[in-house]
Amino acid sequence: MPYVLISTQIRLECGPTICGDESSDPELMAELGAVLTKQVGNNFHEFRSPETPREVLDRLEKRGYKVVGMTGIGQTCIWTLHCPLMQNCIDNNN
Repeated sequence: MPYVLISTQIRLECGPTICGDESSDPELMAELGAVLTKQVGNNFHEFRSPETPREVLDRLEKRGYKVVGMTGIGQTCIWTLHCPLMQNCIDNNN
């Protein structure tokens, strides 16, 4: 999984942080403290971490991920991260 999408509502910058969808790497999501949830009214599941976006981004950086883009859409902040060498992302469990 070389790309990861992280997002949060601007008014919730202290958490929770959305870390992935139902197809995301379960081991990576567990390391981020994220659990698979389904919001009422949605027809999809997503991984949510109770931690702040900064804490989630810090953990991903330790695994070799780098932010390649950030944007705001409405009241949502979204970060796109990439791990250039997938093996580094798997082996770099600091």
